Amino acid sequence: MSDDLIRTNAVDLIEGYRQGSFSPVDATAAVLERIHAVNDKINAFMIIDDEGAMMAARASEARWAKGAPKGLVDGVPTTIKDLMLTKGWPTLKGSLTVDPAGPWDEDAPCVARLREHGAVMLGKTTTPEVGWKGITDSALSGITRNPWNLAKTPGGSSGGASAALAANMGPLAVGSDGGGSIRIPSGFAGVFGLKPNFGRVPVFPESAMRELSHIGPMTRSVADAALMLNVLAEPDHRDPTALPYQGIDFTQGLDDGIAGLKVAFSPDLGYATVDPEVASIVADSVTAFTELGAAVERRDPGFDNPKASFRTLWWAGAAGAFAHMPDGQKAKLEPELAQIVAEGQELSAMDYMRAMEGRTTLRMCLREFFQEVDLLLTPALAVPAFDVELLQPPGSPPDNTYWTDWTPFSIPFNLGQQPACSIPCGFTAEGLPVGLQIVADNFREDLVLRAAKAFEGARPIDRQPDL
Repeated sequence: MSDDLIRTNAVDLIEGYRQGSFSPVDATAAVLERIHAVNDKINAFMIIDDEGAMMAARASEARWAKGAPKGLVDGVPTTIKDLMLTKGWPTLKGSLTVDPAGPWDEDAPCVARLREHGAVMLGKTTTPEVGWKGITDSALSGITRNPWNLAKTPGGSSGGASAALAANMGPLAVGSDGGGSIRIPSGFAGVFGLKPNFGRVPVFPESAMRELSHIGPMTRSVADAALMLNVLAEPDHRDPTALPYQGIDFTQGLDDGIAGLKVAFSPDLGYATVDPEVASIVADSVTAFTELGAAVERRDPGFDNPKASFRTLWWAGAAGAFAHMPDGQKAKLEPELAQIVAEGQELSAMDYMRAMEGRTTLRMCLREFFQEVDLLLTPALAVPAFDVELLQPPGSPPDNTYWTDWTPFSIPFNLGQQPACSIPCGFTAEGLPVGLQIVADNFREDLVLRAAKAFEGARPIDRQPDL
């Protein structure tokens, strides 16, 4: 029972609770046992709250016994990325600059909604310092490792979330994405991650990266992500940039298929350099869309590499967050992050305005593009997971590009704010997961989820990491 429960997805857990086949206490105890058995190898958690999780599980068990669950995910073990405020737990953001004393007396909107729906909070997952890079390590938390190969990174900045999911340490995880930080780790660790449209999930406090940053679900199945998005998308008055709440049920229509949809496949967006093995695996996976009845054509969206605009906006955000920090605190920042802050301080108002103009050009290009196609398919990443000791994969440019060259497929859709996901589509010869990115027009998370569900059914992943 314990081994079965740790692999059971949220939708099936809830059905099991409803039927009385097992309880939230059973599921939570199994997941906590799994965490304590394998987390030392992976280092996916900043906080593991056994006592709080079991207390919440017992309360959920009592509600299910009465046939009165509290909400959509009542009793489901869930993790929170350590960038989101969580009442009663420190939010250290992987940084030595944060005072652990708090006070920690407020939930971020995503945490508040999950708590209201009865989720069992297991703990907080690791992130690089303030989520600044595409791998997950920090002076505070150490190195987080990929369950598929402990010598490799699980990606970042939601790397603790992706590693925990891949290692069956809970079925639901909250991630955030300011340049790929949901899709990068989902691709590297072989899980499903959705960056919703900007504003779909309310945020508080506002990210330093402003409108580049999104919060979304990371799961092991598409159906779980749709269910979780129903919860995360509920309104919160603290986010003035949030979309008006529409009450969309993202679980509806998941099984409608993609027959007749117009799908563009861009293997390189017209400018990216992609590892040949990754390119081959992704190209093979795209044939599933034709088999499922979609009309697939090889087509690039038509925009130039937006890396320069992205870097200006992201670097400026970093400078805004840290430039006025006292020197003693700033000295605690990772050297590469401190360099980004210094470079961000040198940007002028005209630099920023030109970057905004570049962003507008890209957004208009994408809006026109999605008038003619329903979906865009790309690799999720240009490379497979690389060694944990490295900041960038071997062969990266010697300058401080950090992650912007090997994540060319995620950045455009932070600028454009479209919904985009990474779904596992195969494995390299070395046994490392490869992700397929599915993108739709603004506000069409339903299409992304529908396509991902169809692909998941056509090309299921039946491997488990050997820990």
